[in-house]
Amino acid sequence: MTLALPPAPRRTPSPVWPVVAVVALLGLPLTPGAEGGAGPADALSALVVGFCVVRLLRRRRRPLSRTAATVLGLPVVGLALAAVGASSAGAGLTGLGRYLQVFVLVPAAVVLLIRDRADFRLLAWAFVGLAGWEGAVGVHQYVTGTGASYQGQQIRAVGTFGVVDVMGMATVVSFGLICAVGLALGQASLRQRAVAVVCALALLVPLALSFSRGAWIATAVTCTAQLCLAGMRRALKAGAVVLAAGVLLVGGLGIGTAMLQERIASITQVTDAPDQSVTDRYTMWAAATGMWREHPLTGVGLKGFPEHRDSHASLALSSGSDTEGAGAAFRRQPLLSPHNMYLLVLAEQGLVGLLALAGGWLALLVCALTGLWRARRTGLGPDCALVSCGLLVWQLTDFVYADIGGPSTVLTAVALGLAAWWALVGGREAGDGEAEGMTPAHAALRAEGATR
Repeated sequence: MTLALPPAPRRTPSPVWPVVAVVALLGLPLTPGAEGGAGPADALSALVVGFCVVRLLRRRRRPLSRTAATVLGLPVVGLALAAVGASSAGAGLTGLGRYLQVFVLVPAAVVLLIRDRADFRLLAWAFVGLAGWEGAVGVHQYVTGTGASYQGQQIRAVGTFGVVDVMGMATVVSFGLICAVGLALGQASLRQRAVAVVCALALLVPLALSFSRGAWIATAVTCTAQLCLAGMRRALKAGAVVLAAGVLLVGGLGIGTAMLQERIASITQVTDAPDQSVTDRYTMWAAATGMWREHPLTGVGLKGFPEHRDSHASLALSSGSDTEGAGAAFRRQPLLSPHNMYLLVLAEQGLVGLLALAGGWLALLVCALTGLWRARRTGLGPDCALVSCGLLVWQLTDFVYADIGGPSTVLTAVALGLAAWWALVGGREAGDGEAEGMTPAHAALRAEGATR
């Protein structure tokens, strides 16, 4: 007698939609001249965390495995010590809240709200959609001369973030491009993969017009890694397509302006003939290292870098960077961070904080790569794994040139949560033979029917 499999449970609306709403809110234009504090997306992310807590209390079950809880909760150790060592209670609480939001609470909520690979792909496509919107605004700014000021001309593409978060659009577009590349290398329908390829190629234009050297380097490293993980044959084919697209854009359409070519060439001149922005960055890196030498274990405390900067920086440091354009008047932006996440954590949280934070990120990357191997062994599509690995590689690379700050920071938290779901949940389920598109409840019913 053949036992028929029970029908799949009726799929309820995905709980990941509130996270998609957080991503969508980042597309709203910011008020010119704002200070770059918490925005609507940050407020909604706090509501998402609350929604996740209420949902867990109603279900009354252990939400995370021991491994997941350890990896996601590891940064709390260094943050607590650094908050105690802050110069004031207010600075300690403010810094603690921000770090917990970006690296613990929001990522954990995203992990808990994603049910399966379908939810993962939904959120990944939301990243692509936001990148497309911001990229379109950025290209319009470049064409019409309404962007941020760059070498005396208002042509720098910054999207809706303006000069408040001049790197925001580059980050958003990079995340979207990485998600598009991962989805294009999966095993979805030909139509979906074709759309993903078109989106990835289109996003190269606003990424170039952002004039962000750090984002360029991180994206190049990440896409190369994704293609290699997908297989060398695919890597060679994709490389040929990208090369042809570059020749078309630069040579055929004339997008490669003299300023863009000069910016690209400056990447190789950061040691021989650095400009003032690079000199300021080197000076602040040295200042952060000096702070760490004085407080090697726990650092100078959260939000302590600006207070200790002048006593450790050399005279080569300028008073700030000039910002103008995209609807904002000229202003002098103070340099309050070393623009290197690792050195910022080392200066303010010491070795304890750096090992806790960076150790957690590396653990996620190892778990994501292990999940990719499991997915290949069980015949599942590699798209989720490639997106997860790509987001982690990009963030780990970009943190060499940037740190957290600005309205776009909440997207970093969502990206870490998206990557962490595959590393800590999805990749492990792939090893257990989870079928494509099958909910965990239906997978359990199928397994029960197979053993009868």
